[in-house]
Amino acid sequence: MAAQRIVVVGASMGGLRAAEQLRAAGWTGRITLFGAEAHPPYNRPPLSKEALAGTVDFPSLALRRRSSVSDVEWRLGTTVTAARLHDRTLELGTGEQVAFDGLVAATGVRPRRLPLPGPAAGRHTVRTIDDADGLRAALLRPGVRVAVVGAGFIGCEVAATAIGLGAAEVTVIDPEPLPMLRPLGRPLAEVLLERHRERGVRFALGRTVTAFQGTDRVTGIVLDDGTELPADVVVEAVGSLPNTEWLAGNGLDLSDGVRTDELLRAGSLPHAVAVGDVARFPNARYDGVPRRVEHWSIPGDSAKHAAAALTAHLMGAEPDRAPFAPLPAFWSDQHGFRIQSFGAPSLGMDDIRVLEGSADKDITVGYHTHDRLVGVVALGGPKAMAGAARHRAGLLAQPAAA
Repeated sequence: MAAQRIVVVGASMGGLRAAEQLRAAGWTGRITLFGAEAHPPYNRPPLSKEALAGTVDFPSLALRRRSSVSDVEWRLGTTVTAARLHDRTLELGTGEQVAFDGLVAATGVRPRRLPLPGPAAGRHTVRTIDDADGLRAALLRPGVRVAVVGAGFIGCEVAATAIGLGAAEVTVIDPEPLPMLRPLGRPLAEVLLERHRERGVRFALGRTVTAFQGTDRVTGIVLDDGTELPADVVVEAVGSLPNTEWLAGNGLDLSDGVRTDELLRAGSLPHAVAVGDVARFPNARYDGVPRRVEHWSIPGDSAKHAAAALTAHLMGAEPDRAPFAPLPAFWSDQHGFRIQSFGAPSLGMDDIRVLEGSADKDITVGYHTHDRLVGVVALGGPKAMAGAARHRAGLLAQPAAA
């Protein structure tokens, strides 16, 4: 009888952490990781900041692997095209069939692209090492004019990096009235807008892009009010799409990532779990509504919980029924200051209060639901970050929502 095998589909941080946590949970059987990229797992947040700016090199982004996964089989540069969960088989892009006993879905997300007329050359996204490498080369051209479509995390970070690299013009376009409005709320978004403008970033807010200009490559963009903006480089930072197509046909809810239960089980199947950006899970710390959370902390947190549940099932044990209740966290470095978040600010946008500081210096704000603090965001330097860390302890100490 062949040894039992768990397959991990997706070889980025979520996949690596899943393999490590499977070993930590006591799984001694085979583990095979499949990754569409040829690169070993690496840290993605620096791609739009330090790596793009050239202050760190791309090889240094590789994630350190624990010795416990030294025997794991890595199938990099290999695409999984389909999974048959009930038959427990994968189909690879080569046509090869791979049998498994347990499965971890860790395929993450890909950048959303704008379905607009115009040339493709000169248009960039930032998700992979190859993306960042190509964009950096384009930004280093003298006198380059940059249009960033999207004023979220990636868009604002790329804009700040491009200005720092000496771009002649950087313009950020977004249909919202303020940058990073949805994750930050109006008070901090207004502060962020002013700080970007002070450093030379231009904004076209409340506007959308209707076309790309140029013949062989982009020379500009057209906005919905008819404005034409010259651009040598366009960065599309308009959100992401979960990589779930390979799971179609299994009766799963794939409407926004892989819908899981409180144990991270896909469709409540005990032999299939999802981790990281692709997982849409209920968080018992808040209201239990299933959501995807694209924050750096989630791959590790979800991998630990999912690996324990999957290992228990395959070893014939009863899984720990404690529901998944992570405290989400993110940070963003822009123009030498940092934005640091803990908790779920999006749930408290109707009641935002300044906790410390002021708009012209370091500032920390709190987000509340029914007078309960559910999230904290700090903007500024070390003092603001220390304040955010103090509030993090309070958020962790709170009991789960009723």
